Amino acid sequence: MTVLHPIDWLVIVGYFALIVGVVVWVTKNQKKTSDGYFLAGRELGWFIIGASIFASNIGSEHLVGLAASGATDGVAMAHYELHAWCLLVLGWIMVPFYMRSRVFTMPEFLERRFSPAARTVLSFISLVAYVLTKIAVGIFAGGIVFSVLLPEINLWGLDSFWIGSFLVVVITGLYTIVGGMKAVAYTEAVQTIVLVIGSALVTIFGLHALGGWSELRAIVPSDMFNLWKPLVPAGLEGTWAPVSNARQMAWYFNDNYPWLGMLICAPVIGLWYWCTDQYIVQRVLTAKNETQARRGSIAAAFFKLLPVFIFIIPGIICYALAISGRIPQFQSLLIGPDGAIIRDNAQQAFPLMVATILPVGVRGIVVAGLLAALMSSLAGAFNASATLFTIDFYGRLRRHVSQERLVWVGRLATAVMVLIGVLWIPVIRGGRGLYDYLQGVQSYLAPPIFVVFFLGVFYKRLNSTGCLWALVSGFVLGIARLAIDTPVKMIPGFQYQEGSLFWIINHIFFQYYSMIILVVSAVVMIVASYLTAAPDYAKISGLTYATQTVEHKRVSRASWNGADVVFSALVLVLILAAYLYFVG
Repeated sequence: MTVLHPIDWLVIVGYFALIVGVVVWVTKNQKKTSDGYFLAGRELGWFIIGASIFASNIGSEHLVGLAASGATDGVAMAHYELHAWCLLVLGWIMVPFYMRSRVFTMPEFLERRFSPAARTVLSFISLVAYVLTKIAVGIFAGGIVFSVLLPEINLWGLDSFWIGSFLVVVITGLYTIVGGMKAVAYTEAVQTIVLVIGSALVTIFGLHALGGWSELRAIVPSDMFNLWKPLVPAGLEGTWAPVSNARQMAWYFNDNYPWLGMLICAPVIGLWYWCTDQYIVQRVLTAKNETQARRGSIAAAFFKLLPVFIFIIPGIICYALAISGRIPQFQSLLIGPDGAIIRDNAQQAFPLMVATILPVGVRGIVVAGLLAALMSSLAGAFNASATLFTIDFYGRLRRHVSQERLVWVGRLATAVMVLIGVLWIPVIRGGRGLYDYLQGVQSYLAPPIFVVFFLGVFYKRLNSTGCLWALVSGFVLGIARLAIDTPVKMIPGFQYQEGSLFWIINHIFFQYYSMIILVVSAVVMIVASYLTAAPDYAKISGLTYATQTVEHKRVSRASWNGADVVFSALVLVLILAAYLYFVG
């Protein structure tokens, strides 16, 4: 294993010095209020917002998990990454409602639209989601990166995985606690630049080591470059049936990605994540006005098109280097005796590429990019968690508490969330793959939140009773699936009796189970709303399309121009071009 050269360490130290400088500068110019700490004083411009959204999204699940997915399944996961159009939905549809409401959090918006109870339930669900996904996965991926790049480190009986995990937490936690949202946003803007350059260099040097793009296409099976074939079950390539064999009940088995699940479930997860999740939307809420918020969303959509080429493709390159024997170390580590890739080891694909194929100096830049992504993702999760707990729980219980006290409580809440996230790492280590784990958990938690936000905005008749029951029923179904899955992941050799109810639930495609939650949540919300009184439309003025006033529409229309439309259309054209290219 190639170790980091002193020049690489100098580059990494320079990166950290730059981050420290940004944090110091931001801290000196930060407003000493909750508005300044949690929403950067609502004064950020579109580029900082767009870069911050992208950096928050691009974290561990991409650097470790998405590259591993590329090595094992090709471009199948690109369906999730080509959801840049969801950011256009955020900018053009949801931003006007969020900006005019002047809220701190997404649960607070739900309170304005429905009720305080809905706010409490969503805040709780969001905090659970951050523990199960963003925080724990970020810590885990930090350990994976360190275990590959510095495998020889051992301290007090802890290997490089655990040392790396804790280092990432401590360093990220420090600047997040000190600088608040403004520090997070500005450091993420810097980290976006480092991340994109560094990851692009991995693709470039990887292709050079392999012999070019044409050599990659010649070595790798064409199916790995087909966005559609992995979605059609084996044995039914000529049909669009959602099951591979009805007699074998093969629709239960979750070894690939069924087309129906990807068609319905993936967009629901995307719209939940990009348009309603505090983790992302908090950056939009920092905008000076609706114009900057919308343009920040459009800029983030352009950035979002990059992961297919700077994360998935390096994973495929790593697989090609392994099966071709160009790098024997890759072959021995990643390819099993049967000639198939070892999925557990595929988690190391991206850091292996960094440690092996990059020259001195360049490796330092890319490692800095790795750390940038890990840190930005965790920083966003820490800040979002602190905001949710402080504003939606503590602040509502202690309405007259000082601004300084609110900030202190937010920092304490962050520390507790980190501790819980560390305790969840063993569950993730037992899963099929980091990215699969993440998509699975999100698929269980996203549908009810998607339902209450989008139906709430488009359907004024829906009321607080319907919202509350939709959130609760959907959350219970999601947690039930996680509870059933957890023993299988944590206990070696554990399996439910074949054919039993728990076995069936455990083996349903996670996308199909997500669709069940989606339908149940929507039906519950509509039925419960119509069985109870209609909401007071005057109280939700401006919070749904049907209750917008003429002034609301005039202000929103004045916030965009032709250039915004053109750039949004360009995003859609680029997405279509990617789908047309990756057809095998």
